[in-house]
Amino acid sequence: MLPSSHAAPIIAAGTEPLYGSGLLADAFSEFISASSLLEASYRDLQREVRHLGIELAERNAALTRSLAENDRMRAALQQIIDSMPCGVLVLDTAGTIVMINPEGRSLLALGSAHVADLQTLSAVSRIDFESLQAGSEAESEDRLDRELCISSASGKRWLAIGNRKLSCVSASQELVSGRTILKSIWILRDITAGKLAEQEREAARSSMALAEVSTTLAHEIRNPLASMELFAGLIAEDPGNRGQWVSHLRAGIRLLSGTVNNVLSLHGGANPHLAPVDLNACVQSGVEFVRPIAEQAGVALVFAEDGGQLTIQGNENLLRQVVLNLICNAIRHTPAGGKIETSTRRVSRHGAIRALVEVADTGCGIPDYLIERIFEAGFSANGDTPGLGLAVCRRIMTSHGGEIRASSHVDRGSTFQLEFAAL
Repeated sequence: MLPSSHAAPIIAAGTEPLYGSGLLADAFSEFISASSLLEASYRDLQREVRHLGIELAERNAALTRSLAENDRMRAALQQIIDSMPCGVLVLDTAGTIVMINPEGRSLLALGSAHVADLQTLSAVSRIDFESLQAGSEAESEDRLDRELCISSASGKRWLAIGNRKLSCVSASQELVSGRTILKSIWILRDITAGKLAEQEREAARSSMALAEVSTTLAHEIRNPLASMELFAGLIAEDPGNRGQWVSHLRAGIRLLSGTVNNVLSLHGGANPHLAPVDLNACVQSGVEFVRPIAEQAGVALVFAEDGGQLTIQGNENLLRQVVLNLICNAIRHTPAGGKIETSTRRVSRHGAIRALVEVADTGCGIPDYLIERIFEAGFSANGDTPGLGLAVCRRIMTSHGGEIRASSHVDRGSTFQLEFAAL
């Protein structure tokens, strides 16, 4: 660098300046200016490097802290999964088992066996996980309600097995990360205790139902049996009125038959077999079946039909049971000298032909505040019956796709209507 006290290059005395020395001086000046700029740039670069070094050190420290936190979280999550009361099984996209927690190994009785995929797991645990996976993939939604019964040396165990699909990242992210992508997680729960409790509850319900049936039968057949015993004695002692006593005896037997059928219908549950039924003939036979009961009570029983064939899809025995229940119910609430009229006719509802059966009595009637409850099982307005007859009627009508309705006026009587689809 030239001394700052000289504005131009020094030329020896007595010599002529060289040709182009001005250009050389300009070049040196530009060189000095460029050197100054380079020195300033170098100082700026040094400051930037120092700043980047500090920032890099801070980021390295933050990354170290983040990796340590991830390790702690991973360890905590692993500890949580290992201590979970349910089995956890994790698979990746290649179908490889990534992890099974201790509870899962215990539930599947794997011991120390190494299982790498579902095929090996199925062979060792004797549970067809491959079929379970194929079934879950065919379904649109995840399921957690597959229940399997497993037999072991200690007895039967029930497992609830389900899986849930996990969200996968894109293929490009997979290539960049170079890490395994998880596909699904399986949950295994031991539901043996719940199953055993359910079986015990079912056994208890069956016992209670049996006790209820027994109590109902005992309550319902007690009075008819006493009457039948009385009439049987009268037949032996009073041969002259044998026909009257036999009629009463028949009424008691038919009443007992209806009671048993009511109990069986209420506590049954099987869907009845339906076939084309001549409704007029079916209802008339039901009326004749219950006529001895009406005669014993001193109630007039009338049947009327509008003529013509009236066919429905139904079960003849169950339909007769409905007629028996309705008329017996009317007899209980109609004093001697009253009348019960049963009729059948064809009606039109919204352009469709319907079959209608009516049972009308001249009894005491039903108050308005009770009319909505008379079809409830166990409900009895006066408490002298177990309240099964009308509940059975509603159940039978529902199984036939029909309707049952009631209307009543206190001290004037009640009317029950049965409506079916006519064929």
